[in-house]
Amino acid sequence: MTEYIVALDLDGTVVDYENRLSDYTRAVIRAVARRGHHVVIATGRTVDGALDVANRLGLTHGYVVASNGAVIVELDAESDRGWDVYHVECFDPGPALERMSSVLPEALYMVEDTDLVRWSSGQFPDGDLAVGSDLRVTSFEDLKTKTATRIVMREMTIDNAAFEKSVQNIGLHGVTYSVGWSNWLDIQPDGVSKASAIQRVGVNLGVEQKHTIGAGDGSNDVEMLQWVDTAIVMGQSKEKLGAYADIIAAPVEEDGLAEQLVNFFDLTKDEISAEFR
Repeated sequence: MTEYIVALDLDGTVVDYENRLSDYTRAVIRAVARRGHHVVIATGRTVDGALDVANRLGLTHGYVVASNGAVIVELDAESDRGWDVYHVECFDPGPALERMSSVLPEALYMVEDTDLVRWSSGQFPDGDLAVGSDLRVTSFEDLKTKTATRIVMREMTIDNAAFEKSVQNIGLHGVTYSVGWSNWLDIQPDGVSKASAIQRVGVNLGVEQKHTIGAGDGSNDVEMLQWVDTAIVMGQSKEKLGAYADIIAAPVEEDGLAEQLVNFFDLTKDEISAEFR
């Protein structure tokens, strides 16, 4: 059997925007993994938030890509935590924070450090950040001194059009960034993305690029969708990301990902039913 890497975004792809995982999607993903394929979660969430879904899926081995590619952990049932850090990318957040705050001084800022601790300039609104460890609030000046895997900026005082224009005016250099759905900006080290992390995992597993499939719904999935051999775009994002799709799935609320995985891997009803037991 040819082993595939199956790289899956979480929010809007595996789970809906309320963090709900359908029984059918769970069963299909488990059936894919039981076939011997490598299910790799690839998310903008922090490690804790990503592991929340990995645990609900029942994944006990393999890799989880978090923080949009800056952090990779390997699931290990024998480890005390159930996982070990495999690779971390980091950068100096100071210059980017300075440029962002000069254009959007009212924004909230969060920095995740190399110990995977999240530091912020203030409390984020409830529901903004996925399940994970508590934020540690500190001064903006202190944020600039951290060694970062990721920066998040959240601006709540202007509309989305004004936010996107402001981001263009910031002129970020030496980092990789993606704009989220609701005045949200994610920043990673230069050249780091879900795609770069999946490529690293593929080399370690000995899986060629031609044996990769990925699914996503947001701007932080673009590099991944471009890199994998078969790209699935979720139906609710077809207008924004359709140009990157080999397959356009039904929306997440309709189990669109599961349907396409069943088709791609030709899963049987018995294989899927077995995962409900």
